[in-house]
Amino acid sequence: MSYTKYRRGYFMPPSQSLKWCQKEYIQSAPIWCSVDLRDGNQALITPMNLEEKLLFFKLLVKIGFKEIEVGFPAASNTEYEFLRVLIEKNLIPDDVSIQVLTQAREHIIKKTFESLRGCKNAIVHFYNSTSYAQREQVFKKSKQEVQQIAIHGAKILKECASKTDGNFRFEYSPESFSGTEIDYALDVCNSVIDIFEPTPQNPLIINLPATVEMSLPHIYASQVEYMSENIKNRDSVIISLHTHNDRGCAVASTELGLLAGADRVEGTLFGNGERTGNVDIITLALNLHTHGIDSKLDFSDIPSICALYEKVTKMQVYERQPYSGKLVFAAFSGSHQDAIAKGMAYHKEYALDTWSVPYLPIDPKDVGREYESDVIRINSQSGKGGIAYVLYNNYGVDLPLLFKEHFSYYVKNISDALHKELTPAEICNIFEHDFVNLIRPLEIIDFTFQKNNECMIVFLKILYNDEIIETSCSGNGRLDSIANALRDFLGFNFDIIEYSEHSLSKGSTSKAISYVQIKSNEMTYFGSGIDTDIIKASVFGLLSAINHLLRQNINKLN
Repeated sequence: MSYTKYRRGYFMPPSQSLKWCQKEYIQSAPIWCSVDLRDGNQALITPMNLEEKLLFFKLLVKIGFKEIEVGFPAASNTEYEFLRVLIEKNLIPDDVSIQVLTQAREHIIKKTFESLRGCKNAIVHFYNSTSYAQREQVFKKSKQEVQQIAIHGAKILKECASKTDGNFRFEYSPESFSGTEIDYALDVCNSVIDIFEPTPQNPLIINLPATVEMSLPHIYASQVEYMSENIKNRDSVIISLHTHNDRGCAVASTELGLLAGADRVEGTLFGNGERTGNVDIITLALNLHTHGIDSKLDFSDIPSICALYEKVTKMQVYERQPYSGKLVFAAFSGSHQDAIAKGMAYHKEYALDTWSVPYLPIDPKDVGREYESDVIRINSQSGKGGIAYVLYNNYGVDLPLLFKEHFSYYVKNISDALHKELTPAEICNIFEHDFVNLIRPLEIIDFTFQKNNECMIVFLKILYNDEIIETSCSGNGRLDSIANALRDFLGFNFDIIEYSEHSLSKGSTSKAISYVQIKSNEMTYFGSGIDTDIIKASVFGLLSAINHLLRQNINKLN
C-alpha cells in the first residue's frame, strides 16, 4: 500500500467560509428529494422492473416525499415506460414533483422532454462534469469548453420546455463538484443562472454533488457556504446537496452542508447508491427527529419500509444500519440492559414527556419497533437486569434481587452452552420448567391445615421415591408448618431466607406467584410457585426450592 501516490483532490474556497461552524443545530427540515428510483436503482445488480418501481414510488409518496427522481428516461425503455405509466395513469399526486435526469446533450434532452409530455409537475435535472480530473483525462477540454456545455444544455432545456406540454422546473449539477475548483464551479453555475433567469416565485435548483467524497465534512461545508454566499440571485436559487459515501461521511457532510446554507437534499432510503452509496435520508430525517425537529417525512413504520425495500431491490438492510437495522436498539450487554431497564422504569414512574433513556437516542416505538422484542436481547453477555426485564415486561414475573441474580447466571450458562440468543419465550420456558411448581423428586399430593391455639398444624400427603407418605407437623403459620413437616420427613435442616409474592394479573381469576429462597449447609436454593390460590402458590414455591436442593444433593441424601 503506497500512500505517497495520493494527493488531496479537493479545492478550498478562495476565501474563508466558516460561518456554518457557529451554528448549533439544523433548525428546520430541508426540501427532500428521493433518488432511489434513479441513483439507487442504477446501483442494483438487477435494476427494478416496472412493477417494482411502481411499488417503490407509492412507498416514497406514502413516506411524504414531495420530490422524487424517477429515472433517466432517455437511458432505457424501462425508465421511459415507467415515466409514461406514472403520467398516463395519473399516479403522481398533485403536490408531488417528479424529477428526471439528463446529460447536457441535445438529443438526450429532447428524448427526455418527449417522455414528460403532459406531466403536471416535473423537475428536469441536467448535468455535466466540471472536475479537474475529468476535464484533463476524460474530455480533454478547457474550462471554457466545459462551461459552454452547461450553457448550451441550459438553452436547449429552456427551448424544449417551451415546446412541451407540462409544468417544468429546472436543476443544474456541476457533476463532480467535489473535485472542481470552487471559483470555477461558481462561474459555471452563474452562467447557467443567466440563461434561466430564475425568480423567487420560479427558482432554479443548483445541485452541488459530492460525486466522489474527497474531503473531511467541514471542507465540503466551507465549499457549500462559499457557493451559497457568492452565487447570483441567491433568493431565486435553491442550493441542493447530493453526497456520496466514499469516505463514510455522507451524513456528516450533508448535515454540515445544511448548516452552511443549503436548502435541499437528494438521497436514498438506507443510502443505496453507486459505489459506497448516497446519503441515507432515513438517518438524516431521524437525526432531526431526535433533536425535536419535524423532518416532514413519516418513518413511523421502519419494519414495513425495510420489508418492501428488500423485496424490490433484492438487497438487505444491514443489522446495524442507523435507526433501521434489526439490532440497532438491541442491548446484549448487561450494563446497557440494566441502564435501559431502569431508564424505562423511571420514565414510566414520572410520566416524562421528553425522551432521555440511556443508550436509546430515539424511542423505538417512534419507528415501529417494540421494546419487548427489539431492545433487551438475551445471550451469554447479558446481565441480570436485562433478563429480569424480559420476564417482567413479557410475563409480569418480578424476581427478587438475589433470585434475579441466580436466574440470570442460570440463563446465561444455557445461552453460552447453546451458542445462541434466547428469545423471551425461551427464557419464560426456562423459568417455568426449571423453577416453577417443581414436583420431582418430591411431590405434595395434598395438604390441609388445622389451627390449634397459637400454632398451625398441617396434614401432608407426600409422594417420594414412588412411595406415598402421610405426615403432620405444627408451626407458627401455614408455610412454617409445611417447612417443619418437610424437615422432619427429609431428616435435614434448611432455613427460609426470603419469601415474597404478588399477583400476575388482575381480576377474580388472577394468578398469584411466590418466590422462595432457602439455605442449607451454606448453600442457597430458589423456587417459585404459581396458582390461583395464594396459599398453594406459596407451598409450591417452597416445594420448588426444596426440589432444587434435593436434585443437587440426591447422592448425599441417599
